[in-house]
Amino acid sequence: MPPARDPVADLRRIAFLLERSHEATYRVRAFRRAAAALAVLPASAIARKAGAGTLRDIPGVGEKTAQVVLQSLAGAEPDYLRRLETGAGAPVVAEGSAAAVALRHELRGDCHTHSDWSDGGSPIREMAEAARDLGHEYLVLTDHSPRLTVANGLSAERLRAQLVEVALLNEVLAPFQILTGIEVDILEDGSLDQEPELLAQLDLVVASVHSVLRMPRREMTARMVTAIRNPQVDVLGHCTGRMVTGTRKRPESEFDPDAVFAACAESGVAVEVNSRPERLDPPKRLLRMVVEAGCLVSIDSDAHAPGQLDWLPYGCERAVACGVRAEQVVNSRTADDLLAWTSGRG
Repeated sequence: MPPARDPVADLRRIAFLLERSHEATYRVRAFRRAAAALAVLPASAIARKAGAGTLRDIPGVGEKTAQVVLQSLAGAEPDYLRRLETGAGAPVVAEGSAAAVALRHELRGDCHTHSDWSDGGSPIREMAEAARDLGHEYLVLTDHSPRLTVANGLSAERLRAQLVEVALLNEVLAPFQILTGIEVDILEDGSLDQEPELLAQLDLVVASVHSVLRMPRREMTARMVTAIRNPQVDVLGHCTGRMVTGTRKRPESEFDPDAVFAACAESGVAVEVNSRPERLDPPKRLLRMVVEAGCLVSIDSDAHAPGQLDWLPYGCERAVACGVRAEQVVNSRTADDLLAWTSGRG
């Protein structure tokens, strides 16, 4: 009989591949919930439960996840995992473009990610370990700010507590680094949805518009430019706010791109190339304007789950198609160089 596999690792791999394929959240959660339930149990206890046919007595383990565990313990690649590996197991490749693949290899980290502290689906450590396994040197944790209640945005008190947890995790995960950050809402007057003193403590600040997306062009331009000129802002997130696929399709916000990208270039704020398949923001016509304006760029996953961290090639493909060079991309820098840039700006 072949040696047993690690059922927790197999469950997590299934969840990762489902996330990367943009499968339904409920399906992913079933596998992550089962993995978390088993991870705290001794291997001997799991084996006893399997032998007695009582795996489903463990809270969080259902019929499909129990079958994965049984096959894994028997030393066989679970059927569910094998099907996913066959259909979605290969690394994400950006349209076969050699230039896009080369740019992806230049990226050392990801500047826009979420955890279960706001609207992400996984703990900070799981996100960090997945990023590390993908070859990242660092991950910037950018959970939402308090005004975005639908995304469980972090109050100042919760954000301070998160900073403590990140410091503790960095001691365990070194040399990999979790950099502190936030995706802060740009409010209607261009101010930022968090205490200035707290924003100044963070390693990196992504500022995004999430509300009143249909604001008239002139007012939206003023709103965005005001935020961009705030010295605490490092990256302008998903600038048009569009959604191009799925049930939440949404048109672009209207603003003067010449004025907005000129402000970014003048203030040294990077414009995000958001790699989420339903966003792909900014559109290519605007991304070409970003390049022409001489702006810095941040190619980010905006991941809300570990498997989504592997979406960076989608952004890389669009970046190279629009003339973005590796030296323009802030997350092609080492963590030290990225921090030198953000601290110099602030």
